[in-house]
Amino acid sequence: MFKHTLRALTASLLLAATAQASAGGWVTKPLEIEGVLVEAVGPANRCLSKFGGTISGHGDSPLMGKVVFIATDCITPVGPLFNFSNGKFIVMTTSGDQIFANYSGQFVPTGEGSKYVFSGASFQVTGGTGKYAMITGGGTLTGGEDMATGAGNIKLSGRVLYLQK
Repeated sequence: MFKHTLRALTASLLLAATAQASAGGWVTKPLEIEGVLVEAVGPANRCLSKFGGTISGHGDSPLMGKVVFIATDCITPVGPLFNFSNGKFIVMTTSGDQIFANYSGQFVPTGEGSKYVFSGASFQVTGGTGKYAMITGGGTLTGGEDMATGAGNIKLSGRVLYLQK
């Protein structure tokens, strides 16, 4: 009797594992998003510095396809540099799935007029919706911006872990 019950339990566990494997499972994949952005800066009561930015843009991702994104952050001038912190980033795919991330770093002048580049910038994925509902991960931000026009480019490079369905 015990052997029969043990066999039935083992068979049930194997069937459940097979079903889970065929339905998907946890995967780790590279996350890259490359795009263009426009930032509007100005007064921001949400920030200790009372100065912040609002970003919108679009781009492409090997993992997610075409994406649009919006972001907000707080900006603190430190000499010729600008620290950005408390960044909140939302990336949305054409199917409506979203990834949420926090970010921070610095803008450093390039020496070419009002052009700045990101330095020491990173992002941490905090969640998502749809296909990316249980996503986590992080990486680095690179790119730059012309502080006079707000036009720039951005690249997120990192790794994410999510439940593939």
